[in-house]
Amino acid sequence: MKSDGSSGLLHSRIFAMRSASALCIAALMLAGCGGDSGSGASATAFKQVSANAQDASQSSAANRPYSDPVAYSLNAGDGLAPTQVAERSAVMHYQWTSGSTTINYTTTTGHLTARDTKGNAEASMSYVAYTAPSTNGSPRPVTFVYNGGPGSSSIWLRLGSFAPTRVATPDPLMTNWPNYPLVDNTESLIDTTDMVFIDPPGTGLSEAILPNTNQKFWGCDPDVNVMRDFIQRYLAVNNRSASPIYLYGESYGTPRTDMLALALEASGVKLTGIVLQSAILNYYADAIEATAIENSTAGLALDTDTLAGYYPGYAEVAAYFNLASPRLIDQGLFAQQSEIFATGQYNHFKKYAQTWVLSQLGIPDALGTPVLPPTRTLESWQWPSSLTMQGLQGYFNTNPFNNAMIPGTTIGRYDGRVSLPNSDPRLQADSDPSDILISQPFTTALATQMPDYLGYTAPNATYMPLNDAIIQVWDFSHDGETLPDTLPDLVGAIKLNPNLKVLSENGYHDLATPFFNTEKQLARLQTVAGLSPNLQVNFFPGGHMIYLDDVARPKMKADLVNYYAGQPIPLALSLWTLPAPWSDESSGSTPTTTATTTATETAQTATLQ
Repeated sequence: MKSDGSSGLLHSRIFAMRSASALCIAALMLAGCGGDSGSGASATAFKQVSANAQDASQSSAANRPYSDPVAYSLNAGDGLAPTQVAERSAVMHYQWTSGSTTINYTTTTGHLTARDTKGNAEASMSYVAYTAPSTNGSPRPVTFVYNGGPGSSSIWLRLGSFAPTRVATPDPLMTNWPNYPLVDNTESLIDTTDMVFIDPPGTGLSEAILPNTNQKFWGCDPDVNVMRDFIQRYLAVNNRSASPIYLYGESYGTPRTDMLALALEASGVKLTGIVLQSAILNYYADAIEATAIENSTAGLALDTDTLAGYYPGYAEVAAYFNLASPRLIDQGLFAQQSEIFATGQYNHFKKYAQTWVLSQLGIPDALGTPVLPPTRTLESWQWPSSLTMQGLQGYFNTNPFNNAMIPGTTIGRYDGRVSLPNSDPRLQADSDPSDILISQPFTTALATQMPDYLGYTAPNATYMPLNDAIIQVWDFSHDGETLPDTLPDLVGAIKLNPNLKVLSENGYHDLATPFFNTEKQLARLQTVAGLSPNLQVNFFPGGHMIYLDDVARPKMKADLVNYYAGQPIPLALSLWTLPAPWSDESSGSTPTTTATTTATETAQTATLQ
């Protein structure tokens, strides 16, 4: 979502189409889940631990609130004077309880300085860390967590997922909006791993250090490098190099994770695992995103892959709205049926794919007369798809499916189950109901939580949940291409570290980064000779920010506990049980190039960038 959320997650953006008609495209861009936060903090969520109840290593340290005097600026051309840079933080102590488990934990909120390989200061980066003492004498795992955007801070994951407190949303409903409370999170991962939530430069309170400016880091490769350098700094300052190290990225945070994993491995940081939640790993394989970003029809190269890739997620949403017949009994089986249907009709879909992609962008006739399946074809698809005519017509339509599925209603992109009538005035400022669900509530919660719970204030600066300016100028180029295809990066990271654990988490109702698209991209690893990755792929009810769903979140927690313990996740797919990749995509290339770069060469490139 906008956060990442949705981070992250998607925003409207106008692009000029480089075609004879010179039309404009209105596109929703991935913002790792995000928005603006809101909710009141409950007093019970902030149970402070007395000194004698803390671990011996913490007992001598009292709470240390911190008022940061720096006037951070997140504008593109700004940077922080070196004399203003300080690695200062607020440190607070609390207790988390779930069932019979009690954990004494510490929050650390402040800034660390990312430095390049020559020791030059790059950026003062804001972060929030949740840490707990080891109970078995071994270093606890540490997980670095971030949303996407590009341009999103990490508050969406921090306030919504697995920190010790969370915003309790009624997802997918709008009940009591926007007054969602901040509550103790019984599904927190604090009993399993320490967590460090990172704000990239230009988001949160992270600012470049002069002579660098914020915009210097607004691109795939410089972003990865500064994130790598921050992680290395955190590990050094906190003596965590012996800890099992994990990365957890959402939305755009997933291609960032592929690239970052390779960059860290190449620089000598050995990772234990990575988590790819709500992934877009290859921008070329999403023709909606590719066409919008490239401002041209070149992005339509994989239009049929995109139409077929979005379909199963759309079908799950249609079933939620009772547009499936017979009615849905099992989501997993229905997803498999939808994937079989889309795969079987792939060649038939080709004639409609270009119109379909352009329709999602609001320009169905940009390249000529739209081509849609005739009524008799849709009727023939009802039985194999199990969708009603209304459901099929909502997908194959000259209007975006978010508006065409249910007349007079807009459904969410981040979570297709969230809907509002078109007359709702909130849609005038934000066209995605699932973004509206969280944006204001999360921002409000942040304003309360920072001083009261985290003990951190910045009276001369304003925390930036989502910086809209970033995505407008982001440099998506990577590895010689105009858009990132990060499967080669993932291959490179796995070849450098064959034991790397990879977990892909997917929401059935995510219409921003659909689960079938992700399956097809990860399946490209099947074609890499000699590669046997430790890969697991799991699925949940829910949208882009899966953890907002009260049914999904406990299952996510249970699966993640298994993952950290090195245990198989029940019902998760492995590489060889994924559906085969599309025939027009290979393991290590975009549609326009043939990959000849070896994993070692890629690793060397990542080190030099």
